[in-house]
Amino acid sequence: MYYVNREQIERRIRALDDVRTALTQVSSDWDGSLTSGMVQERALHLAVECVTDIGSYLIDGFIMRDASSYEDIVDIMLDEKVVDPDTAARLMELVRLRRPLVQDYYDWPRSELHPLTPIMPETLHTFIQQISSYLDQELGTSSSS
Repeated sequence: MYYVNREQIERRIRALDDVRTALTQVSSDWDGSLTSGMVQERALHLAVECVTDIGSYLIDGFIMRDASSYEDIVDIMLDEKVVDPDTAARLMELVRLRRPLVQDYYDWPRSELHPLTPIMPETLHTFIQQISSYLDQELGTSSSS
């Protein structure tokens, strides 16, 4: 029997909804200001963390192979058919931003709209749907579904 912490996954899904809203708004209102740049930066960072946290909960709960990196979390979700190849490719682009966002933040180009920012809301929406479908398929429908 698997122990999947569905409550924690669903908490991160709710956080992703806020991230999607922020990315949508900052994309549509982009003005190159420091405030817009900081909102974009934080929203992308939170997207990375939510995606990798959700992936880690799935990997641990379903006893999938151990991930050796953030990119490997996405690869495992693809290999286990949690996400489709197109979503995995976009998520891979996203998780590769973690280092620049967290470690090289002093070099982040805050005045530029990052190419992932306008497309990430839809990708995250698809990711959420695929996670929910996978959980329902493997565990049955949750009380909040």
